[in-house]
Amino acid sequence: MNKYTDVMKNLFLPVFLLAGSLFASCTTAVFKPAPSANPWDDNYLSVAKMEDYRQWGTYNVHDPSCRKLGDYYYMYSTDAIFGENRREAQEKGVPLGYIQMRRSKDLVHWEFLGWAFPEIPGEAVEWVQTHAGGQGATNIWAPYIIPYKDKYRLYYCVSAFGRKTSYIGLAESASPEGPWTQVGCVVRTDDSTAMNAIDPSVIVDDATGKWWMHYGSFFGGLYCVELNPETGLTVNEGDLGHLTARRAHYRKDNLEAPEIIYHPGLKQYYLFTSYDPLMTTYNLRVSRSEAAEGPFTDYSGKAVKDTTNNFPILTAPYRFENHPGWAGTAHCGVFSDGEGNYYLAHQGRLSPQNQLMVLHLRQLFFTPEGWPVVSPERYAGTPSRRFTEADLAGEWEIIRVQEPRYERQLEAGQILWGEGELKEEEWNLSSRFHLLKDGTCNGEMVDVEGKFVLTSGKWSFLTENHLLMLDLGTEEIENLIIFAGHDWENETETILFTGLDSRGRSVWGKRIE
Repeated sequence: MNKYTDVMKNLFLPVFLLAGSLFASCTTAVFKPAPSANPWDDNYLSVAKMEDYRQWGTYNVHDPSCRKLGDYYYMYSTDAIFGENRREAQEKGVPLGYIQMRRSKDLVHWEFLGWAFPEIPGEAVEWVQTHAGGQGATNIWAPYIIPYKDKYRLYYCVSAFGRKTSYIGLAESASPEGPWTQVGCVVRTDDSTAMNAIDPSVIVDDATGKWWMHYGSFFGGLYCVELNPETGLTVNEGDLGHLTARRAHYRKDNLEAPEIIYHPGLKQYYLFTSYDPLMTTYNLRVSRSEAAEGPFTDYSGKAVKDTTNNFPILTAPYRFENHPGWAGTAHCGVFSDGEGNYYLAHQGRLSPQNQLMVLHLRQLFFTPEGWPVVSPERYAGTPSRRFTEADLAGEWEIIRVQEPRYERQLEAGQILWGEGELKEEEWNLSSRFHLLKDGTCNGEMVDVEGKFVLTSGKWSFLTENHLLMLDLGTEEIENLIIFAGHDWENETETILFTGLDSRGRSVWGKRIE
């Protein structure tokens, strides 16, 4: 028992009681998964042409940043497009630009608004190409949105691939939909600096009001620099900040895409980071701190700037039955609806080719120990509801989300040309598991070494807090959060669970009977 457990005991019950008032009416009938069509198809080749851009609501999403601003959730993302053809776009009169913008009222149906900028800001292009031998600055990466007083600030980055020559800029607007006015450079880097100026994420200290920007990549690790709230730029011009996270073999093993949030109930700052190649084994980790600028520690209490591989691991390539699977499941945006519910958005690359980029938006929960975990399935607006122990009895698919076990040869933290498909050892695959009415359980499950083994044990359900407990004899997996959700692979509404094992690896499940 620790302070996080005590806090969560107070947080969990109100959340579920509040949700209970919104839930569909419960009956005495035992729950069974019910048919429900998916909101959209995962394969968007039929609308991939440049003139189809108005139909890209959930397609071509890469490195999303999302926030509720007024009546809408607004999402901004990297200008990465499957099969991009600028000549075709020009011929068709498509206003192809930079930083994709979307909006939604329900987090399910997304309207593609177009692009934030008509061109890449000239100062960014000049910096990058001057310091990268004329290379780079061909599109804008990883925007981040944050409101300030009566305006909105949009941070963005321009870079040369595989180089530390990068530029993080700032634009402002009176509306989330623009037009945007360029403010200037926040930080910029080149081959002489330790760090790489990409992937900005900004947080306001809840106690002091100070602004901090987290940024960086596998080049030297992740950094944090203080910003001036009035200008949105650094307090001290030219300041590049301090180190917050780095991997031991950082010249090969990718680490990038910091996303920082604050949880007021837990009084913790959570730093989400992405590991490994973005097209294949991209996976999501998280650490936490009591200070917005760090230092951050992981599930085992290790400092994340001490070059160890850190946990928890929240997402990684996965495949449930009846689907080809998803790769590239990282670089996230995390946000709330203002009513205590949290969500995580990231790209998912449709396997086996891993070229089509589809929005994955998942509910995010906090365990009784105060660690974030995410739904095994994408959010589809499923109404919340209460469950009983009898509802859980039945057949489940379970995935143990673990780190990649296949060692690839990488360059600049990315896969080599022609190696864009996942190896079998890189998948997190589902297995069938049974929760029996008598409180016992059995089936096939991945063990801590990543091997499928036959397992049996006992299970119990804490109805009040909606937590599932598994006692597998040699391993106990506790506090798995039970909730209602959409099964995309089987097109049903069902019961889901998510949580962490004792080593900080995510455990996902869905009822499939």
